[in-house]
Amino acid sequence: MKHILVILTLSILFTSCGEDKKNTVEKALESNNLEIIRKKRAELVDEQQALNDKIKMLDDKISVLDTTKNIPLITTFKAKTEEFNHKLELQGNVTTKNLMTLTPEYNGILTNMYVKEGQQVSKGQTLARIDDGGLSQQLAQQQIQSDLAQTTFERQKRLWDEKIGSEIQFLQAKSTYQAQQEAVNQIQQQIAKTIVKAPFSGTIDAVITEQGSVVAAGQTQLMRIVNLDNMYIETEVPERYINNITEGKNVEVNFPVLGKTFTAKVRQTSHVINPTNRTFRAEVAIPNKEKDLKPNLTARLKINDYTNENAIMIPQSIISENAEGEQYVYVVKDKNAKNQGTASRVIIKTGRTQGDNIEVLEGITDNVELIQEGARSVKDGQTVEVLIIDNNKND
Repeated sequence: MKHILVILTLSILFTSCGEDKKNTVEKALESNNLEIIRKKRAELVDEQQALNDKIKMLDDKISVLDTTKNIPLITTFKAKTEEFNHKLELQGNVTTKNLMTLTPEYNGILTNMYVKEGQQVSKGQTLARIDDGGLSQQLAQQQIQSDLAQTTFERQKRLWDEKIGSEIQFLQAKSTYQAQQEAVNQIQQQIAKTIVKAPFSGTIDAVITEQGSVVAAGQTQLMRIVNLDNMYIETEVPERYINNITEGKNVEVNFPVLGKTFTAKVRQTSHVINPTNRTFRAEVAIPNKEKDLKPNLTARLKINDYTNENAIMIPQSIISENAEGEQYVYVVKDKNAKNQGTASRVIIKTGRTQGDNIEVLEGITDNVELIQEGARSVKDGQTVEVLIIDNNKND
């Protein structure tokens, strides 16, 4: 409307004086007189300024009469109650209790390495052997003495049972036999330490020390064995969630490297708070049938720590804050047939966030129409026009 009036006005003005101006300008140019040309230009500039003043007057009047231009266009959506499951996002590492680096229990030369990397082994299987340093010979000699002590004891016992001989002879024979047995057992235990056995069934992940090397008890790393069947994720949870993250909670597990996502459960939580970082440990059991999960693999966890079955969720972008620190949104009231209504400010109380949305605890009820686009530019009590009504915003 504004532009049409301006064009009509200009058309009338230019039509009424266009021809005269044209002839006058042409005559001034034909005169080839500098003073006449300058004078004519000055007259045209004055006329142009007068036209601009008149156009401004028209614009001012249009702004007063055209009330529709003062009504801002907005979009809205209706609040709906829905189930809200808040998820705490954490990072964890895959691990297993069946991961061990084996070290020897005896000092000596690694005489035999019976396995290689990648080999499957069973619990109790002999993996390596260390030179016993003559313990086998000592055991043989000690066994001979033990056999002699046993024979002496058995004969002395038969005599004692028949009331022949003294009690002291019987007790000395028994004591000697028991001492020889203990000596044999001690040497056997020492020899057993020279044999490295698998503590559990699994795979030899790495052979660290080569056959023929000198090894030290409790220090030299011989090999690493791992079992990928019983894997779990270990994560550190901030202490403020100690009442929310408990055994049995659902967990969404994602492995970015593998592009793999599945649902699991919290199987165990620690009862001790780490004083260094104020966290507690949580374990999430995970299946590993395909054997593609490896120890120390990074995992992203989303643990359900809060549920509201009748929550109202709204975008955080439509929320403003006043000088008192109160949060508020605008709703549309008294909407007419032309989709025009009144913007009304509503103070709200918010709860937890999830992505770009936030939970509203107080101030908004189900089916209330909230302003979305234009929420930060309208004023309380201002007339607004709804351009689009998005009733499925939170579906």
